[in-house]
Amino acid sequence: MTQRSTVHDTFVINRNSSFKRELVFAAWSSAEAKSHWFAGHEGWKAQLRELDFRVGGREQVIGRKGSGVVSRFDARYHQIVPNERIVYVYDMYLDEVPISVSLATIEFKERATGSQLVVTEQGVFLDSFQDARGREHGTNLLMDQLEQALQRSIN
Repeated sequence: MTQRSTVHDTFVINRNSSFKRELVFAAWSSAEAKSHWFAGHEGWKAQLRELDFRVGGREQVIGRKGSGVVSRFDARYHQIVPNERIVYVYDMYLDEVPISVSLATIEFKERATGSQLVVTEQGVFLDSFQDARGREHGTNLLMDQLEQALQRSIN
């Protein structure tokens, strides 16, 4: 029998980008653009990617890790202010086992040279998955991938 538990945690990631906030925001707003950076790490292969980027819209990304474990990101958008913020709630699953529920707020701030991205995640981590630092690390890797995708788009 699974030992039931909940662990609540919050983290904030601040990133400066050399790209204008309109371009950074655009990288979040379409399935095609987001597919260039919102993906698992080494060995991860996408199986499904759907994005309905509007208030009330849903996003789902399913992929298989190199180990064979299937991850599923299932989100619903609550607020979208173009070029300023995105607020969504998402559930994460590993092999159909729920591991967390999170509220994510993405803020896009203008800077003299480029923009600042502020990612705030408030989550509840379920049962045996209590690794908020691992989620924060993974989100940092996604922000690295976002910056790399933006760089590739201008080359």
